[in-house]
Amino acid sequence: MNRLNDIFTFTEDFPLIFTQINFWIFFAIVYFIFALVYKKVPLRNAYLFLISLFFYYKTSGLFIGILVFSTLVDFIIGRSIYKSEHKNKRLILVCLSVFINLFVLCYFKYAYFFTDAFNALFSTQYQVFNYLAYWGNSFNNQNYFTVDKIILPVGISFYTFQTISYSVDIYRKKLKPLNSILDFGFFVSFFPQLVAGPIVRAESFVPQISKPTVLTKKHFDSGTFLILKGLIKKMLFADFIAMHFLDRVFDTPEMYSGFTNILAMIGYSLQIYGDFSGYTDIAIGLALLMGFNLPINFNAPYKAINAGDFWKRWHMSLSTWLRDYLYIPLGGNRKGSYASYIILSFILLGVMIAFRELIVVYSILIISLLLFIVSLYNAKVKNHINTNLNLMLTMLIGGLWHGASWKFVIWGGLNGLGIVVYKYWRKISPYELNNSWYARVWKITLTFIFITFTRIYFRGESMAHISRWYTQVAHHMDWSHAIDILLHYKVVFIVILLGYITHWLPENTKVIIESLYAKSPLFIKIALGVCTGIICYQAFSSDFQPFIYFQF
Repeated sequence: MNRLNDIFTFTEDFPLIFTQINFWIFFAIVYFIFALVYKKVPLRNAYLFLISLFFYYKTSGLFIGILVFSTLVDFIIGRSIYKSEHKNKRLILVCLSVFINLFVLCYFKYAYFFTDAFNALFSTQYQVFNYLAYWGNSFNNQNYFTVDKIILPVGISFYTFQTISYSVDIYRKKLKPLNSILDFGFFVSFFPQLVAGPIVRAESFVPQISKPTVLTKKHFDSGTFLILKGLIKKMLFADFIAMHFLDRVFDTPEMYSGFTNILAMIGYSLQIYGDFSGYTDIAIGLALLMGFNLPINFNAPYKAINAGDFWKRWHMSLSTWLRDYLYIPLGGNRKGSYASYIILSFILLGVMIAFRELIVVYSILIISLLLFIVSLYNAKVKNHINTNLNLMLTMLIGGLWHGASWKFVIWGGLNGLGIVVYKYWRKISPYELNNSWYARVWKITLTFIFITFTRIYFRGESMAHISRWYTQVAHHMDWSHAIDILLHYKVVFIVILLGYITHWLPENTKVIIESLYAKSPLFIKIALGVCTGIICYQAFSSDFQPFIYFQF
């Protein structure tokens, strides 16, 4: 009874997480009832919507109110856009939807970020005050909500982008609005992908809502295979190496040699892949067991042969969203718009504030001025600037989406710069048209190194923390103890090596493995499930290990 009480009541320290037994008990109960109602589409949708709301309540408590608010607003605006025959009114309504969604997102996610930037720019000392909490307290004359800080609701970045895509797709006449608020709520809050993606596009998921559920053996085989694969990625290739090595190094990089810090970054690339792709594998698998298809979010990203190829394989639902709803509207690779230059100006100003180093400020100003002057007299240079401007802006904003800090903007900018540099390098590269195995290995290796070591801005707690990491790598490599480090953490490095080997397996080998699983008898599947459970239990820690992308 105590466990059921934990499952069905809100406890901030124990949300329903895929890696905890409580979630699987919850899902077993949910799936049993789903089996009774799934043939009646309206009832199925209403049931899954209510279950999803409960799941989010278990994850975020009273922040469920923000999810409900977003659902109501975009349902009403979406129907209004569709009914309106006036172009200007439709434009105003879709802009209103985007504004409300981004305002809510910015309030909860970027309040500290904007306040700190304002204070740095104007030498003020404003503090964040939660006006929404103050307003909530006024209803019951009690200080139920904390007013001196703003807490980020889990998954707000994901469901905000989903509701924006719904309104924009209706505006673009690619989609008809849903007639039922319960159906729309189901689209927004479907619990497997609600808190960490993949980001579901309205045009791909909404048509599934009105169709009857069809459950086949293929759904079961693919779903269970993805769930088992996801659990291994998360609990073995992410949590185990993090708890036993990575977290120790990143918490105090100055206590470890530069060699150890480099190994930690290589391990972190596996951790974040195992963590995030593990979550989406489980989410996609759970959805398949209920007859719904979610978009693929990862396609062996560390097989990428350049930075652009990497972002076509990593967090694909975000990359394509940014392409279709930001990059192309800004002008794509054809031209720079006024919006492009305004956004760029704000970002460059912010970067200068973040570094607070005169050499950085002067460098940015001089480079910007020189490019502007040359572009006035040279149409070819102006064309190159416009061609790459929107790409850089998209990557910078994509970095900011991941976290309310300039270090995420820098991380996004470095990845954008990697894509731009490759665009020019491939024109003179002697390896570009070489399809031999050694040329491909060389390209993959270079790309992996670039992606891995730009992630210090993603993983580092602060710019000071990142600086300490660079200091150790630059001045304290300590090669003499390299073998000792490898031996001391040999189990961790074996797991890391195993993780990368499985990732780099040929695609046809992975297809064969999944096919063998699908063709195996039920008792073999059960045995594999039990073995996976044992492996994951052995790697389990009593310390709570949330998914990394919950913070976004």
